[in-house]
Amino acid sequence: MLGWLRRNILQPQKDRTAGRPSRIVRAKYDSAMTSDHNRRHWAHADGLSVNAANSVEVRRILRNRSRYEVANNSYARGITLTLANDVVGTGPRLQMLTADGEANRRIEHEFHRWAKAVNLAEKLRTLRMAQVQDGEAFAILISNPTLPTAIQLDLRLIEADQVATPFRGWNDPRETDGIIFDAAGNPFEYYVLRQHPGENAIGWESDRVPATSVVHLFRADRPGQRRGIPEITSALPLFAMLREYSLATLDAAKAAAYYAGIIYTDAPPSGEADSIEPLDPIELERNTLLTMPGGWRMSQLQAEQPTGTFADFKREILNEIARCLNMPFNVAAGNSSSYNYASGRLDHQTYFKSLRIDQSRMELVVLDRILAAWLDEAVLVGDLLPVDQGPFMNWPHQWFWDGHEHVDPAKEANAQATRLASHTTTLADEYARRGQDWETQLRQRAKEIALMQELGLSPVSSTSQPVPELANDELSEDPVAAE
Repeated sequence: MLGWLRRNILQPQKDRTAGRPSRIVRAKYDSAMTSDHNRRHWAHADGLSVNAANSVEVRRILRNRSRYEVANNSYARGITLTLANDVVGTGPRLQMLTADGEANRRIEHEFHRWAKAVNLAEKLRTLRMAQVQDGEAFAILISNPTLPTAIQLDLRLIEADQVATPFRGWNDPRETDGIIFDAAGNPFEYYVLRQHPGENAIGWESDRVPATSVVHLFRADRPGQRRGIPEITSALPLFAMLREYSLATLDAAKAAAYYAGIIYTDAPPSGEADSIEPLDPIELERNTLLTMPGGWRMSQLQAEQPTGTFADFKREILNEIARCLNMPFNVAAGNSSSYNYASGRLDHQTYFKSLRIDQSRMELVVLDRILAAWLDEAVLVGDLLPVDQGPFMNWPHQWFWDGHEHVDPAKEANAQATRLASHTTTLADEYARRGQDWETQLRQRAKEIALMQELGLSPVSSTSQPVPELANDELSEDPVAAE
């Protein structure tokens, strides 16, 4: 027995593998090789963690440059505004789905009044714009006694600069630039500076705000990321390039339009020519002939810059800029002249999907938090809330956003009728596509029909005729811009 153990268990691994041919596995990736051709391109690649890469100073520089471009570049401003308007629109609408239908309508009505009083839609658009140019947006849930509604909840928006550690030399592994995390990695507390660091006031006085009262909206691009960077970070050099090229093109066009030139001579250095002062300017009168010194000629400055490629250059740059936001070119440029119907529809599918993802993130991070805080106060207001519904966060509800109009309403109406007739959709889904509550719309329609019957009017019922589909060649020739 001991001999068997010695031979099979205690025998060294190298003895048991003796006699077997050894194999050396080699793997090679072209992208992992460094050569003279790619050395400079990969010079700044590093292995920093996401929070080390997004350090306080790096985020400050990116925020400042992003804000500068948005403030001075009309395309950057337009792209930011368009994205915020498309995501938020006129604001989200709440639909409660508890078993008490009457309580649902009361809650929806009161929440709509409160949202209008605090200008919730405008604040959500500001948060979305801040996420684009700052990388993150913060809001603090506060009590505002000046509100005309019974519920005094309000949102105070603050810039990312105000969430910062007020102590120099602070070194806590659970802290990341003003945010304290618990052992599970959840935000526990925020340090909020009482004044913006860009103010002229001196001092770093701060308040410690619990995480339950702070809304932090940002997109985590890497695991473990705790603070956001501007969403247009990768496009910042392109914005600068676009502005520089536009100015250079303008200077070239102005040089060609102005009557400016130089004087030169063909005479050899030892030849005879009247002497002139080098670089001496000569004032020219409009619509006059000019005599030159003996032996000298005048030549107008020529604009050698290839302005003919200006439109193509701008299109490609804008297309690349908008790609980091999943935005099609015609939306970013505000110009669909080069699009046909099919191209517009295809490009917008990706864009609309991106908008739905943004709206879903805003529902989870912002709106559900706001609704829970709103219900906490609403429980103190009379008979507004139903009883025995459990924790507020578990109350069934959904949010409706503005829908997107179809470029061909007749074709969409026919498709909707076909889906309803084949039972492949529901009224709730169809109304949700338009950002409407199906119960509210049906109740309104019932009131309209009842009033029409009372007045002796009969609702006109018409059957839509199918709209013929356009062939691919007709679509490609159709210059109609997409949505």
